[in-house]
Amino acid sequence: MAEEMQNAEVRSFEVGDTVQGKVTKVDAKQALVDIGYKTEAILPISEVSSLHIEKVGDVLTEGEEMTFQVIKINEEKDEVLVSKKAVDAIKAWDDLEQKFSEGTVFEAAVADVVKGGLVVDVGVRGFIPASHVERHFVEDFSDYKGKSLSLKVIELDREKNKVILSHRAVLEDEQNKQKHQLFDQLEVGAVLEGTVQRLTDFGAFVDIGGVDGLVHVSELSWERVNKPSDVVSEGDKVKVKILKVDQENERISLSMKEAQPGPWETSLSQLKVGSIVSGTVKRLVSFGAFVEVAPGVEGLVHISQISNRHIGSPGEVLEEGQQVQVKILDINAAEQRISLSIREVEEEKEVKATKKEIANYEADNGGMGITIGDRLGDLAKKLKS
Repeated sequence: MAEEMQNAEVRSFEVGDTVQGKVTKVDAKQALVDIGYKTEAILPISEVSSLHIEKVGDVLTEGEEMTFQVIKINEEKDEVLVSKKAVDAIKAWDDLEQKFSEGTVFEAAVADVVKGGLVVDVGVRGFIPASHVERHFVEDFSDYKGKSLSLKVIELDREKNKVILSHRAVLEDEQNKQKHQLFDQLEVGAVLEGTVQRLTDFGAFVDIGGVDGLVHVSELSWERVNKPSDVVSEGDKVKVKILKVDQENERISLSMKEAQPGPWETSLSQLKVGSIVSGTVKRLVSFGAFVEVAPGVEGLVHISQISNRHIGSPGEVLEEGQQVQVKILDINAAEQRISLSIREVEEEKEVKATKKEIANYEADNGGMGITIGDRLGDLAKKLKS
């Protein structure tokens, strides 16, 4: 009679039922679970975890209590097979679907490193593709096993038992959040320190604390720059001034030259009206020539100030890159303009040469009644002819 009652109790189970149980024995390939009936239920190793495990003891210990699902009943042998994995999966899928819909970030430990990425136990088998582990390329993932990562669900398919996770998405969200906070703090005109991240033909991208800004090639230096690598290298620490912030398009325009004293500031104290300085012809235009008299400082030699004789164009006398001596006629600091003359330098040279010639002539013809004025007059007429 007692045996019939026990059998009746066993037969009252149905596949799919959930029961509370206590682990009573742990073997390598299975565990026995007390679910309150005559025979202890069997928990096969394949039903312990959604991930591959070598032995049951890696996951369970004797005395643990938890919920199981009945997956098979053998009435003839009074055997009941239960699954921990099935219960975990039900809870996991409900939890994962909520996390996916809400974009929740959660922590999970890497269970294994496999070809193409990482495996994570999230109640079911979760997979992190290699491209979604970090924002940068990772060559060797061996150090990731056992490491806890913050993750987001990026793809979910319950029917196919597919769970795709991403750590990179979490990092990118954090970066975007920091970027927006930084954009709110940026002020046009502020001077900051940054790090050169990469160079292009048109300029240099500089990291100013979590966001990159562009220093156009024209803003790298007060002097003319042919290519950015002539001025900076990747990794250089540089000072930059914020020229423009476009938060909508996430673009920042920066200037290195504006963060440094300008050539006018450094050169004005050295340039004096009336002085003669050396310079380089930078540009020829129809009305004259622009000559660089200090790094980044150019002055105009009007066509009328190029030569003693009449010329139709500056190119008749000058060429770009030519070294010349010029006299500073005027400095307009407010408008950053300098007026220069090559002609007056040449005239002064001729006057000095004339004076020297007269002095030598008088020394050679002393007492003959010829004065400096007489000789200058003759030379003046000669110059005019």
